[in-house]
Amino acid sequence: MTDINQIMEQAHAGFLTNCETTPQQRADFLAQIATEIEGLGDELIHAAMRETNLPEARFLGERGRTCGQLRAFSQLLLEGSWVNAVIETAQPDRAPLPKPDMRKVDIAMGPVVVFGASNFPLAYSTAGGDTASALAAGCSVVVKGHPSHPNTSRLVAGAILAAGEKCGMHSYTFQHVEGDSFEIGKALVQHPCTAAVGFTGSLKGGRAIFDYGQQRANPIPVFAEMGSTNPVILLPEILSTEAESLGKKLAASVTMGVGQFCTNPGIILAVDSDDVQTFVASLADSLSQSPSFKMLNEGIHHNYLARISEIQDVGLLRVLYKSSDETDLKAPPMVATVDSKTMKSHPTLHEEVFGPSTLVVLCSDLDDMVSIWKLLHGQLTTTLFGTEADLLKHAILIDTAKHLAGRIVFNNVPTGVDVSAATVHGGPYPSSTDSRFTSVGMDAVKRWVRPVCYQDCPDQLLPATLQNANPTGILRKVNGQYHRNAIN
Repeated sequence: MTDINQIMEQAHAGFLTNCETTPQQRADFLAQIATEIEGLGDELIHAAMRETNLPEARFLGERGRTCGQLRAFSQLLLEGSWVNAVIETAQPDRAPLPKPDMRKVDIAMGPVVVFGASNFPLAYSTAGGDTASALAAGCSVVVKGHPSHPNTSRLVAGAILAAGEKCGMHSYTFQHVEGDSFEIGKALVQHPCTAAVGFTGSLKGGRAIFDYGQQRANPIPVFAEMGSTNPVILLPEILSTEAESLGKKLAASVTMGVGQFCTNPGIILAVDSDDVQTFVASLADSLSQSPSFKMLNEGIHHNYLARISEIQDVGLLRVLYKSSDETDLKAPPMVATVDSKTMKSHPTLHEEVFGPSTLVVLCSDLDDMVSIWKLLHGQLTTTLFGTEADLLKHAILIDTAKHLAGRIVFNNVPTGVDVSAATVHGGPYPSSTDSRFTSVGMDAVKRWVRPVCYQDCPDQLLPATLQNANPTGILRKVNGQYHRNAIN
């Protein structure tokens, strides 16, 4: 039986050591993890393929992304400015009261529990963005491996442990917990040593874990990314010239990864017209030519078919295409259209369908379309397709978009999330539990730190990032100005 108390106490010991390591030590550790994962070679790729029904090309790309983001966080540590050092020097002669010397910097919060994701066994799981960013921050990490791909998770965990040993890290900087018991996850979240939680998955699962975090005697932050419908807006002028090509492009996005992406374009909004009908015909035809592929596991397949059935039960909804192949975990692609009145009166249509399905909402005019858009609540992404003239004419739509989603996409599909310093993968609830943060990109590290202020502290006792000489050479905000200079 898993001893959660022992694991978390060990994680606390690992944290106390890891938070005192140098940025160079942690940077070397992250880079070595990437090297160890690459060293697993075909064994890792084939294990992931067996456990998920996804093809080799998918995992070659996902492995590259996983190792790339580990090395990106390594470089972030070496640059160093992510600690947000702010210095306000003393003004003893200030009237009416002297101003104290105040220096602020971000520090690691403590042990972080990460729940592996079912749909990304590498990039969002054991050594994914949550783990990489938490280790970079100086936290220790306990990963709850996803039961859908245990061997894949086990192999990656071994690579992390091997990297830790080679880099001289504390033996409990990283730990891996297996098991499909509901109680294991709850115990990890509610253990007193747990400082924060990272989760990628369903709204139901994310909300349950969030609630566990808030029900503790000392509530902790739970950063859950829980998916979204990722509404797509099609504007009139682009439809007049690109209706068919847009149908093909969006069909490819809907079926990418068997629709098992949190950024799948699940709802498409347009003002009804002949051009829109051309678009939906192209979309349906493209989906009809897409073969059915196996989904990740039985649970996801069951839930997908159940949601498809729910949608088909709604009156006045017209199914344009639905494959009849539902055998052996295969997911039948589906597209349906619905009028705006029906859409407004059936909340079940507003919810995510995790699989290769999309719903085209035919609106009466622009105001009607915007009113439905606003009904969809928080999203990871929302997309605007339009010519330059379209976008300029309807620029006010961006005001709606920025309040709805964390990432606004222009004239491209939402599937695919680039790992960069500018990335936002999060959004208003229910797409995530805290819209101020991203789970992808360099700013993901901000989830695992908290600010500490040192007032009138002797220089030699300050962290190196706040000392007058700035021995680390990082960019700091000193008396309102950003620079790397020493303070005289």
